[in-house]
Amino acid sequence: MLKIVRGSGFFVLLLLGVLCLGAANPAMAADAASTVAKSTAAADAAPPGAMYSQRGSATCLQCHGQAPVTDILQTPHGTKGDARTPFGQHECESCHGPSDAHASGFAAGKPASPSIVFKGPNTSPVAVRNQVCLSCHQDSDHASWVGSKHQINDLACVSCHTIHVTKDPVLVKATQPQVCFTCHAEQRALTLQNSHHPIREGKVVCSDCHNPHGSAGPNMLRNVRVTDLCYGCHADKRGPNLWEHQPVREDCTNCHNPHGSANPRLLKEKVPFLCFDCHAATNDMGGEGVSHAGLAGGAQFYTMGDRSCLNCHSQIHGSNSPRGSTFFR
Repeated sequence: MLKIVRGSGFFVLLLLGVLCLGAANPAMAADAASTVAKSTAAADAAPPGAMYSQRGSATCLQCHGQAPVTDILQTPHGTKGDARTPFGQHECESCHGPSDAHASGFAAGKPASPSIVFKGPNTSPVAVRNQVCLSCHQDSDHASWVGSKHQINDLACVSCHTIHVTKDPVLVKATQPQVCFTCHAEQRALTLQNSHHPIREGKVVCSDCHNPHGSAGPNMLRNVRVTDLCYGCHADKRGPNLWEHQPVREDCTNCHNPHGSANPRLLKEKVPFLCFDCHAATNDMGGEGVSHAGLAGGAQFYTMGDRSCLNCHSQIHGSNSPRGSTFFR
């Protein structure tokens, strides 16, 4: 039995087939024509929105045939030959839901919204819109979405992603930070400081460190431990070292602000004041009881010197020096 799929050029091909059958076998042609008529009548008689219209994107493009809507045809979402994509299934209705009432309503002078509206008037609830995306995007990168900070704050997928464009801005290094900065204004301000990760230069983006869909780590970091994430780029700081600096091994953000700082090397404070947060500004600093009273220039040496504490303690991330745990070279 023939099955009609109304949309694209298939309907025309099917009618041509019926005409060919009519020339060869009138009885077979009559049966095929009857099947076509019954399938069409069944589709038209169905309650609005109760089933997929099966009319395909050709019907939608009669009204929505201009950019940026048509740009989706240049993306993986618009690949018809792949059953995993929206256009490999029910085309536009794969995301916007059964929307026969929307298509037929305009023809009848009674316009109605699609079943699912992602942006604009009559926008569908966030949970409904997100469920459409999650029905396909269930890989490991999206596994922690439920319960993530973005999900708890009622953020929709389309709040960050733009589907009807050739290149989604949030997936392009040059434009991704600006999408994130729409909400994260504080982090944007920090990246404008003199010392910053090369985000503005397009070499590092937010998603290199954070998973916006959720993670097991703090602040949606891609690693459970901050240090493990930093070591991905700063492997020279990993060690192991004979003498370890405990704050370094605990959390890099004890000393550094990864988004940017007015101090050199992303430091939260200028040295030596950063050091004094843990090492009281006395003549005897550190757990070894080493006296600094005899230093040339006294306390002024390590307070006002060019690199102050780092003039001597240059290997602050850890050292293999035979002099001990004072992090000499």
